[in-house]
Formats: sequence, C-alpha cells, structure tokens
Amino acid sequence: MLSKLLLLEDDALFGETLVDLLEDAGYEVALFLNGKDALDATFCVKYDLYLLDINVPLLDGVSLLSALRKADDTTPAIFLTSHTDKAMLKKSFLSGGDDYLTKPFDSDELLLRLEALLKRSRQNISQHIGAFEHDATHKSISYQERVLELSKKEYELLVILLNNHNQNVTKESILEELWSANDGGSEGAIRVYINRLKQMLPEVKIENIRGIGYKLVF
Repeated sequence: MLSKLLLLEDDALFGETLVDLLEDAGYEVALFLNGKDALDATFCVKYDLYLLDINVPLLDGVSLLSALRKADDTTPAIFLTSHTDKAMLKKSFLSGGDDYLTKPFDSDELLLRLEALLKRSRQNISQHIGAFEHDATHKSISYQERVLELSKKEYELLVILLNNHNQNVTKESILEELWSANDGGSEGAIRVYINRLKQMLPEVKIENIRGIGYKLVF
C-alpha cells in the first residue's frame, strides 16, 4: 500500500515539481495551495505524512499543524520553507513539527528524511497481530492488507480481542472498556457487535465462551 502524503505549497509550479518527484519515488501525493483546503482534506483522508509550507494563503502551515495537533492528530510533519530565522524554526517545532527543510533543498535529502520519518512512525503506530495490522494513531485495523470499515465500538471491541487473542475475554471486562457507567452498555449490545465482526471477518474464528465471554483464535 502506497504511503499517502499531503503537500501544502502555494507555488503551484514548485508544488507540481515536488509531486512528480514524490510520485516517482513511490508515494501517493495530494497537493493543496492553501491551508484551509489542506485542513479540510485531513477530515476526509488519513494521510501518512504532511509536507507543509509555512507562508500560504487562508491558513498558514504552522497554524494548520497546531490545529491538527490539538485535535490529537499525530501524523508526522515536515516543514518546507524559505524561513531561516531561529524564531520561526522554534515556532514550527512547538506547533508539532517533526522536521524542517529550508528552501532550496536537495531532493535526495528530502526523500531520505521523509522515509526515515515514515519508518519511525510505522514502528511507533503499527502493531502486527497475526494477519491483522493495528494502526493506533489513525484508529484503523487491516486484515490481510484490507482496511476494515469499523464503527467506533467495533474498533474498540476488536482491539480488545486482538490484544488478548487466544485468551478468554470476559463480558464484564468488555463492558468496562467499551462503556462508562452512564452509557448503558449491555451483554445484548456486545452480542450485536460480536456478530458484526463475525460477518465482516468470516475467515476469522471468534468463539463464544458460554457463561464467560469471547475468544479470538488464530
């Protein structure tokens, strides 16, 4: 699966040059010319890395990343900018930036830094359990490289089963994890979500342990 990059760059010609470079290197790239459109895109698409210019229209790159970090978006980010002063460098890192390249920069250096950051990010966020891959940052789970379309409760339940695979998981512990005391969770609700997971994953064995709970077996 190709890594998805969001590129924020208001110089359209330079932006297209970067897109060509990154696509030739094997990445999927979405180019945005202003910060507002880039921010809106993050609500619809899960990107693996942000490449952000700072001085762009409508919403600057630093403010964009600050807003994303406040929304608990931990996607790695590299600033690409003509700024060289230390104050702006400090501001970019305080906003949540992971790296910083000053224009003009070497294309090979960009690719090396980008891949190093992606590799570190994958190691931090991805957990492989059997044929499953759990991306905790984006709260998504893949099975045999197929991303599962999960509701919030289905995702949380599957995480519990994966983290305790081949072990009995009691209904009481599931209720405690998925619902607060005021949320009104029930054993019937658990059964509904278990059945949905079974329908979604017919190849996977989820056992009903009578009087106890459930077990994901592989």
